[in-house]
Amino acid sequence: MLNMIGIGPFITIPLILSTMGGPQAMLGWVLGLLLAICDGLVWAELGAAMPGAGGSYIYLREAFGPRTWGGLMSFLFIWMIVFIAPLSAASAAVGFSNYLKYLWPGMTHTQAVLVAVAVCGAVTALLYRNIESVGWLSVVMLWVVVLTTLWIIGAGLTHFNAARVFSFPPGAFRLDRAFFQSLGAATLIAIYDYGGYSNICYLGGEVKDPSRTIPRAVILSLLFVAAIYLLMSTSVIAVVPWQEAARSTAIASDMLARIYGGWAGTAATVLVLWTTFAALFALMLGYTRIPYAAAVDGRFFSVFARLHPRGRFPHVSLLVLGAVSMALCVFDLEAIIKALIVIQIAVQVLAQIVAVTFIRRCRPDIHRPFHMWLYPLPSVVAFALWSYVLVTSGWRFIAGGFAVLFAGIVLFLCRARSHREWPFRPAAEAGQGEKATAETGQ
Repeated sequence: MLNMIGIGPFITIPLILSTMGGPQAMLGWVLGLLLAICDGLVWAELGAAMPGAGGSYIYLREAFGPRTWGGLMSFLFIWMIVFIAPLSAASAAVGFSNYLKYLWPGMTHTQAVLVAVAVCGAVTALLYRNIESVGWLSVVMLWVVVLTTLWIIGAGLTHFNAARVFSFPPGAFRLDRAFFQSLGAATLIAIYDYGGYSNICYLGGEVKDPSRTIPRAVILSLLFVAAIYLLMSTSVIAVVPWQEAARSTAIASDMLARIYGGWAGTAATVLVLWTTFAALFALMLGYTRIPYAAAVDGRFFSVFARLHPRGRFPHVSLLVLGAVSMALCVFDLEAIIKALIVIQIAVQVLAQIVAVTFIRRCRPDIHRPFHMWLYPLPSVVAFALWSYVLVTSGWRFIAGGFAVLFAGIVLFLCRARSHREWPFRPAAEAGQGEKATAETGQ
């Protein structure tokens, strides 16, 4: 739930409202929840079946064959991280910059970009050392997020104005092409906020009784967080007219200032800024380890396996991801979020849904202690809704997502050719080579 809530709703509620042009944007939260639950059941089945560290890296490799297509799919997952990590960091940094405008009203667009770049740079610099644990930071961030969220919900419910909540514009529910286009865009933003329900799968090796714990964690966290998001969104538009909320860059600050005065807006801004910076710090710390681990495993470019000579941390991975995140801060928040989700759809999530079926049909040796409910309905619904979100994201983002996929395939082939690996070396021969290496210890 900590990974799911984070800073998302504080920076995206205005985006959802402006996307659909009214309170009907709540439909985006609902459709996003349906997508997240169906996709969550995919994660739950895979996570319970293969509860080791690595998540999708393991699922894709095993489903499509470790020595053949699975090698390509697992490589593409790591390749995707090189884009997803900086995009996630940039979204947090741009959100930080947007909220800072509340304390710095005269901030220009150029200054806002420089602030976001500086935040990414500061986090990269702070992480450029041997850091054993940031557990205390996560705990503090959790309390700040929870208290701020409860403050907003409580304030909204005690100052509830039903007329504002149900002030739908004319034609709000006209089921035409524009409606479904905007609903798809709202769902994309909602699924960005719901993201994080799969994080337990990356820690599957450390979970007790994963066949029961992982499915419960995924579904229960989604239901609780959905309730929080719906209450929070309703609380906001119950106080701030949606027309104003849609234009806000610091909605939590604007809402609380309207009720309690300027001090509350300032306090909310400080809380959100702290949460954003702490979330960005923890996010970058975790993401930098993924390309490093894959490189050490021999599945990604070896340069990412380099450790700092004194601090013994993956400094190449950190510097690459930090530099890319700084460059991405020139884009606006909505574009960053769209790119983030579209790349995941094009490279990972659709393939992972297919992986469930492949494992069921082609890998009877993999024990599946949890079976998704009503199979194959959740898989079909998840695939259809992800495709819907992809199609309604806009041709530029679709082209960008598949460009990342194509570039990853080309890089994999170049690397495989230089290492004489599949498909330039027969899978059976590769397997014999690996067996011989294991036996000789070389």
